[in-house]
Amino acid sequence: MSKNVQSKKKATRSGRSGTGRRATVKDFCIALDSIAPTGLAQDWDNVGLLVGDPAAPIRRILACIDLTPAVVEESIRKRIDLILAYHPPIFKPISTLRADSSDTDAVVFRCIQHGMAIYATHTALDAAEDGTNDVIAALCGIHETQPLEHVDEPGIHEMKLVTFVPADRVDPIAEALFAAGAGRIGDYDQCSFRSLGQGTFFGGESTKPSVGRRGLLERVDEVRLETVVPATILPAVVNALMTAHPYDEPAFDLYPLKPRPVRGIGRVGKLPRPLSLSALAGKLKKKMDAGGVQIVGAPRRAVDRAIIVVGAAGSLPFRNPLRSKDVIVTGEIRHHDALTIERRGCSAIALGHWTSERPVLAPLTQRIKALLPGINIHVSRSDREPFRVV
Repeated sequence: MSKNVQSKKKATRSGRSGTGRRATVKDFCIALDSIAPTGLAQDWDNVGLLVGDPAAPIRRILACIDLTPAVVEESIRKRIDLILAYHPPIFKPISTLRADSSDTDAVVFRCIQHGMAIYATHTALDAAEDGTNDVIAALCGIHETQPLEHVDEPGIHEMKLVTFVPADRVDPIAEALFAAGAGRIGDYDQCSFRSLGQGTFFGGESTKPSVGRRGLLERVDEVRLETVVPATILPAVVNALMTAHPYDEPAFDLYPLKPRPVRGIGRVGKLPRPLSLSALAGKLKKKMDAGGVQIVGAPRRAVDRAIIVVGAAGSLPFRNPLRSKDVIVTGEIRHHDALTIERRGCSAIALGHWTSERPVLAPLTQRIKALLPGINIHVSRSDREPFRVV
């Protein structure tokens, strides 16, 4: 065990969770997931707790964009317990962890050696409300945005229950379902849909049909009754249906419902007023203290709507129609994508990959402090843009 790890174990911890007890890595994970749920990340990404013991206590946190050797050394000096890295240092499966490696496994090894946990947020923070893209939107003066592309959030939270009942039994059965917790949509209770139809059935010798006789094909006027059910209480609602339904074998269907898409990657929003491309680029360069900003399009071209994709825009902006007054605000743009932007008659601003992502760290640390009182969290001073302007 290293001397640093030993000294950290002996150190008095003052970091506390919202319950008053000493905060842990797990508390941090819960806090971050409330800000930027890992379920919002792209399928190809690697986010969440990458290194560390969830039960380990934490007092000091360092936030950065890239977990470089310089950031690790800064973390060791400051006796950091957890590093919040925007970019995942573990992205693809690794077969070795060597201190003498020239790849990212060396920095991961160093963190483990000194007892530091690593948490990565990346595209989860991009999609989250007030995340990387919203911060750049605010710097553009945009305060009302829509996702450029919605994220299909995982998990089934609601089901639709469909059953078929005799017309004279609809209300008692519906009331039984509602009493069990079905039929709630927002602030509304007892929500259902009912449509008339005809059901058929043929009862075998072992059946005891409550309508008609066994051994005969029966036709019955029925009502299709539909309602929504939270997945957590589905067994209780189905039991209520089976108890209230008059049929020996009531028919019912269950359909999983996906949540309404509300969050996603990228942002689209109207500028407060039209600006020239060069004026908007200059405004962002000054506010972000950017070393070098590139534009695609005529400098004097008027722009009134921004499509914001921090980091690398890739093909994302081109999946929707582009207007002549649209400007793509991103970190970096590939050569052939720049040509596509010119052909489509719109504009773009490339702030630099790291530069476009860095502004989120300051407000993010403040939000974490509010959720974990007593935790010391800082933005790394060693985390730097890898490119230099000459």
